[in-house]
Amino acid sequence: MNMDTPISRTDAVQPDARRRRPSWQRGAMVLVPVALLGAVGVKLFDQPNAAVAAPAPPAVTVAAPLVRQVSEWDDYVGRFAPSRTVEIRPRVAGEVTAVHFRDGEIVRKGQLLFTIDPRPFAASLAEARANAASASSALTLARTDLGRAQRLVADEAVSAGEVDALRGRLQAAQAALAAANARVRARALDVSFTQVRAPIGGRISDRRVDAGNQVAGGEGTGGTVLTTINALDPIYFTFDGSEALFLKGQRARRAGAAPAAVEIRLQDEAEHRWHGRLDFTDNGLDQRSGTIRGRAVLSNPNYFLTPGMFGNMRLASVGTRTAMLVPDDAVQTDQARKILLTVDRRNMVVAKPVELGPVVGGLRIVRSGIGPDDRIVITGTQMAMPGSPVQPKPGRITPQAAVATPTAVQPVAGEATLAS
Repeated sequence: MNMDTPISRTDAVQPDARRRRPSWQRGAMVLVPVALLGAVGVKLFDQPNAAVAAPAPPAVTVAAPLVRQVSEWDDYVGRFAPSRTVEIRPRVAGEVTAVHFRDGEIVRKGQLLFTIDPRPFAASLAEARANAASASSALTLARTDLGRAQRLVADEAVSAGEVDALRGRLQAAQAALAAANARVRARALDVSFTQVRAPIGGRISDRRVDAGNQVAGGEGTGGTVLTTINALDPIYFTFDGSEALFLKGQRARRAGAAPAAVEIRLQDEAEHRWHGRLDFTDNGLDQRSGTIRGRAVLSNPNYFLTPGMFGNMRLASVGTRTAMLVPDDAVQTDQARKILLTVDRRNMVVAKPVELGPVVGGLRIVRSGIGPDDRIVITGTQMAMPGSPVQPKPGRITPQAAVATPTAVQPVAGEATLAS
């Protein structure tokens, strides 16, 4: 610092003046804002209209259950089976000389399938015919001798005993001719059996024997299996049903219900497009599983359905009846119960336990627990608490496009469709 520069009195005393300022002056600048804030705060809380408002009740959409005529079905899983199955076996032994079909093709009844060497059987037929001709000649001679002897009886040139012997010879010749003719027919059958033909129409399997192989003939299971044929039009669908569903069907039939119709969908199909009728129910339940075997029959003119395929079948159970339907999303789960949230006249939420049925048209059938005039919460169920108020807004329940779901996902046995 330049020592020649004069120092003003103000500058000289200003630092000491700040240090010597009384404590009440140094805190005044801090206390004044706090006091002001306290005064403002007291004034704000003293305002009568500044109380915190209660939250408004949540808004929900409500609608009455949809009442429709529905046809209920019971669900089953089963397999397709041929209506007839035949194992092709030769009835005569010999060498296979030709195969007249392609593996897996459709064959008609009477179509030629295999040829077995006919020459040995043709020779046996010729021999049988020769024996029959010899027997016929012997019969003619015996008849002539008997006639000659009968003319000589009047002249007593022939004894009665000789006539009786000639008559017996005639009868033996007749029997021999009948036996020879029977052998001819048998040998002719053997010749015809060398051509193995399809006893039924259907889809044939692959050949088990190629040309040039020897096959064994015989009735029953004694012959060699050449191939098999499955009749596929009509085709069967076999399934196992529980005792409860069996009793349900029995009571429906006793009540005069119409013959049960069935609809089937395949594993890759969304709709039940195959239609048929219940054809057979077994005469007893399996004691080990408690199920009974049933069978449906379907038309299969283009042979699309094949034995062994799985299918989901639904069986018409109780015909058409009036039912209440709600959106499936509106159903809540309370431990082991199913409930629906409803809104009473005071706009309070009330939970009602319900008994559910199958899904139809995207909606769930409600068998019991609600009435047709109840207001069901269809949207906003997350904010609707039982016993709390809500702001209901009118809505409408409409059927949706039916979405196929696996049978195992259904919480109840059965399915339904809207009646036409």
